[in-house]
Amino acid sequence: MTELTELTAVRLVEGYRKGEFSPVDAVRAALRRAEEIQPAVNAFVRLDEEAALARAAESAERWRRGEPAGLVDGVPVSVKDILLMRGGPTLRGSRTVSASGAWDEDAPAVARLREHGAVFLGRTTTPEFGWKGVTDSPVSGVTRNPYDLSRTSGGSSGGSAAAVALGAGPLSLGTDGGGSVRIPGSFCGIFALKPTYGRVPLYPASAFGTLSHVGPMARDAADAALMMDVISGPDPRDWSGLGPAAGSYADGLSGGVRGLRVAYSPSLGGQVAVRPDVGAAVRRGVEGLAALGAYVEEADPDVTDPVEAFHVLWFSGAARVTQRLGARQRELLDPGLREIVGLGERFSALDYLAAVDVRMELGRRMGRFHETYDVLVTPTLPITAFEAGVEVPGGSGLRRWTGWTPFTYPFNMTQQPAATVPVGVDGAGLPVGLQVVGARHGDAVVLRTAHALYATGAGGVAPPRRSPRP
Repeated sequence: MTELTELTAVRLVEGYRKGEFSPVDAVRAALRRAEEIQPAVNAFVRLDEEAALARAAESAERWRRGEPAGLVDGVPVSVKDILLMRGGPTLRGSRTVSASGAWDEDAPAVARLREHGAVFLGRTTTPEFGWKGVTDSPVSGVTRNPYDLSRTSGGSSGGSAAAVALGAGPLSLGTDGGGSVRIPGSFCGIFALKPTYGRVPLYPASAFGTLSHVGPMARDAADAALMMDVISGPDPRDWSGLGPAAGSYADGLSGGVRGLRVAYSPSLGGQVAVRPDVGAAVRRGVEGLAALGAYVEEADPDVTDPVEAFHVLWFSGAARVTQRLGARQRELLDPGLREIVGLGERFSALDYLAAVDVRMELGRRMGRFHETYDVLVTPTLPITAFEAGVEVPGGSGLRRWTGWTPFTYPFNMTQQPAATVPVGVDGAGLPVGLQVVGARHGDAVVLRTAHALYATGAGGVAPPRRSPRP
């Protein structure tokens, strides 16, 4: 049973097909691992063993007949507690959300996974309404890093990242409004993709508007591509969703990177102070791409930090998501969230539209940049995981999480696909992430680039200790 928790989703499906083991075996092992890690790491809000084992048994019977329901039939999957999943409440990390009600609808990506036979283990932790780049909330407390329990998992999809890193299911479904799959992916040493906006449909629409993407969090790029083939279809509930993908993301991984035009920007033109060990690990990853035949050039996009415009958009979204709350309910909010809500309520419609102008200009410049380069490579973050339970690193002098995530949120503003690939560890043994950014609709190129890193050994890190002690 323990060995099954080390397998990727691709390998599990292969094993089911060959009759080497059954979905019941894999799901039981994943549940056992989730229960084992929960006291120390706190990755889950809720586990549903009974329902998971029932779905696993149904999957096993389909595989026995040679009639799997879809691409991930029997694969253990977790879902961030931001996305609707029928059969239980979606609390969104907030004491202001009532658990009562029917809870009878799936978010689009959850529905597609269900149709393809995925087995849902449970719901993973999130900060309240996914508002910040670390994972702690009034509902679930602090989620910790699998490599060092004194440090943060990152966020806002921190529970998902920790679960995948520790073998509690090879796939998880996260959301990313400013880096929220890539930040914890980088801190926890897993792969995570923020697809082009609209490629994975979202319902209900996020209060943070078109900044918020839904994406896969996985052991590697091949697993993420498999998951994308499931979740990237259109859904009529998302008015901004894209049409069907041009082809299979999994099938497109084999193209390699020979001839790919790669822009390597180690610090966005000196705008970001990157820790030396982080920069060195990312550079080694870039050298790996060059060794595979990619044309690598050190080049910076013509952009300046759009953080003020991002704050207008983000803080306004926070104000919108809490608008219905009365004074007594607001006292239940995370104090940091309550603070940015107050800031967001002060912005005018003209302030918001001015921020949209900044966003459109940033998108225009990145569009021109990608006429020359297929992908942009940067560090995912300039640092590795810091102490748990705080929004910013101690002693940094920073005020908000955006101060230490300058490589992630700009590409939510431009709606581009962006992925994080683990490329080593720092001196303390903490994972370092390399970010691959593609042109809008270039999800397949991003996945292919990341897969090439894994195929040569440049991508990936040694897994954390599988039984962390609290």
